[in-house]
Amino acid sequence: MDELDDLDHRILSALHARGADPRVARVACALSWAGEHGALWLAAGVVGAAVDGSRRGAWLRATALTAGAHAASMGVKRIVRRPRPAHVEPLVRTAGRHSFPSSHATSATAAAVAYGSLGAYAAAPLAAAMCLSRLVVGVHHPSDVAAGAALGAATARLGARWMREGHHG
Repeated sequence: MDELDDLDHRILSALHARGADPRVARVACALSWAGEHGALWLAAGVVGAAVDGSRRGAWLRATALTAGAHAASMGVKRIVRRPRPAHVEPLVRTAGRHSFPSSHATSATAAAVAYGSLGAYAAAPLAAAMCLSRLVVGVHHPSDVAAGAALGAATARLGARWMREGHHG
C-alpha cells in the first residue's frame, strides 16, 4: 500500500466511523441521495433561473456548467475504473461500481463555484457537506472526493466567462 493509499484508507476509516451516530448517518445518507446525478444542484439552478429573472441566462448557464461537470466526471470514471473502497461497509447504494472521481463532489463543487458567483453563498457549505457525506457513507476514497472537487471547480472556472455573458446579455 503506498502512502496515498494508506492516507486514503485512514481518513476514510475515521470519517466513516462518524456514520455510527444515527443522526450523522441520516444526514450523510440524505445528502448522498439528494446529490445523485447532480439532482440537488440542477434543481437549485433551475430555481435560481425562475426566481432571478434578470439573470436567468446566467443561472441557466451555471446549471449547464454543473451538468457538464457531472458528465465529465462520469466520463473520467469510465476511463479510470477505480473500484469503490472495500474496507468499509457502505451506508448507501451507488449507481455505479467506479469511484474516481466522485461525481457528487464534482457537481457540488461546480455548483458552489458557479452559483456562488451569482450570490448563492449557501452553496459552498452545502457542497462541502455533500463532499464529506461521500466519505461518511463509505463509497469514496478521500482522493476521489478531492479529484471530483478539483474537476468541478475547474469546469466552473473555465466556463465563468460564458456564464457571465448570460448575466450581461
